[in-house]
Amino acid sequence: MLKKIKNNKKTNQLRIIGGQWRGRKLSFADGDGLRPTMDRVRETLFNWLQGDIAGANCLDMFTGSGALGFEALSRYADKVVMIDKNPHAIRTINSHLKLLTTDKAQV
Repeated sequence: MLKKIKNNKKTNQLRIIGGQWRGRKLSFADGDGLRPTMDRVRETLFNWLQGDIAGANCLDMFTGSGALGFEALSRYADKVVMIDKNPHAIRTINSHLKLLTTDKAQV
């Protein structure tokens, strides 16, 4: 789903697949090279990892939209470190973390 925002950039939504925030939608703006992990791929990945996520320390390198990190947090990861060099992506991720009221992530 694409929506236009003030500065003529498009905004996208990612949906958290499972866990405590299952079904929650988070918006993020388009960015150069930003290609969020598709729902189906995340679902498959986290089905494989489901026994290892709860209580784990996770790294979401080149986080972009934060899709993988938010999915891990939703599935009770103990800590997630999200790394990206795009300041807009970092601001967006930090605002989502405030909205979700979690202190288990570091950006």
